[in-house]
Amino acid sequence: MILRDAEAADAQAIAALVNPVIRDTTITFTTREKTAQDVADDIAAKRDLGHGLLVVEEAGALLGVASYGQFRPGPGYARTAEHSITLDPSARGRGLGRLLMQRLEDHACGAGMYSMIAAVSGENPGGVAFHERLGYARVAVLPQIGWKFGRWLDLILLQKQL
Repeated sequence: MILRDAEAADAQAIAALVNPVIRDTTITFTTREKTAQDVADDIAAKRDLGHGLLVVEEAGALLGVASYGQFRPGPGYARTAEHSITLDPSARGRGLGRLLMQRLEDHACGAGMYSMIAAVSGENPGGVAFHERLGYARVAVLPQIGWKFGRWLDLILLQKQL
């Protein structure tokens, strides 16, 4: 298993990993699938800003991706990050998500971030439990804030001080 910074060459594999989540689930409220160019642009933007975008691979297959960026625009939020993590279904339950998050949090802390936010769909109790196991605390529920598949969705915010 290899855990490393994402590279432009990973863009197609990352898009293939995240697009089924976008297309088929309410784990994300995003509805527009990502092209390889979108992902390559994200990788370059994160690198330019000093934010992390990490991948984990095994036997040449990309099994997970995690990234963070500033929580909200403006200088008052410069030390608060929001992250995203996606694992291939075959990678779940193997500790790879924990490993990705530990490395991502270390990167964020090293980049001057003080707090990390997880914004998790109310229809993703596994995602909430995952973050709670990592020391994130529920700080808010935003009812009916997202719209996907013809229905309103709640968003659960969790926070961890780094």
